[in-house]
Amino acid sequence: MQLYHHPYSLNSQRVRLALEEKGIDYTSHHVNPITGKNMDASFFRMNPSAKIPVFQNGSHIIFDTIEIIQYVERIALVSLGTDNIMCSSREVIEWMQKIQEWKPKFFTLVHIPDKYRQYVSKFIRRVIIARMAESPDLAGAYHSKLREAYETDDKMKKPDIASQDKEHLIRLLDDIEAQLNETAFLAGEEFTMADVMLIPVLARLVLLNLEEEYIGSRPNIAEYWTLVQQRPSYKKVIGKYFNGWKKYMTLMKTWGFVRLRTLVKRF
Repeated sequence: MQLYHHPYSLNSQRVRLALEEKGIDYTSHHVNPITGKNMDASFFRMNPSAKIPVFQNGSHIIFDTIEIIQYVERIALVSLGTDNIMCSSREVIEWMQKIQEWKPKFFTLVHIPDKYRQYVSKFIRRVIIARMAESPDLAGAYHSKLREAYETDDKMKKPDIASQDKEHLIRLLDDIEAQLNETAFLAGEEFTMADVMLIPVLARLVLLNLEEEYIGSRPNIAEYWTLVQQRPSYKKVIGKYFNGWKKYMTLMKTWGFVRLRTLVKRF
């Protein structure tokens, strides 16, 4: 089993948490979207959306995060030799879908300083153009990604671009706060795949230095956040890269790569 992912990717974190929680072995392939590795022809041919994660088991390839997690659950059940093919309960799946509905893209981008965001955006566009020249048979798909990059830049010029995402996030966190007043975890007293979907959202808020505003102001979520950070899966998938000074090292390594490639004009 192959997983194409990256520590920065929220959905990648979700899939890796599921794999670690279920004890499933897999081969890890880092695909950094900030450096444009998801635009390499070998990956692009497999997934023209260029999004991560991508899960591959033989000829079976899955792109959707919830579908990957449910597939991982089925693998775990089969490995136990059980005849029960039931995975997450309806309540768990409802929470998973509800959390997945919040899209972090523009919310994240507005909290990144303009000079860094614009520099990386320009770098990615150059990467796409370079890959288009290398693989003319994929020119149409690459052109679509280039247009998408320009559209994102145009949308970022709108002052209220992230307002709907912020309001959506607040409603989601308020619902979670109310739920955690009744149960230890999101869908009951045991850790489930609903928690796997939620943890990276909280980690993203911490990474953006928004913990006090969105987590600290909600006592049940704050207690929950402290609890889930103790899990081995969290420490391996997220804590390893973003706890304390490590997050600065992780970000600086990527920024250094982008700067160097831009200076030597190697895209």
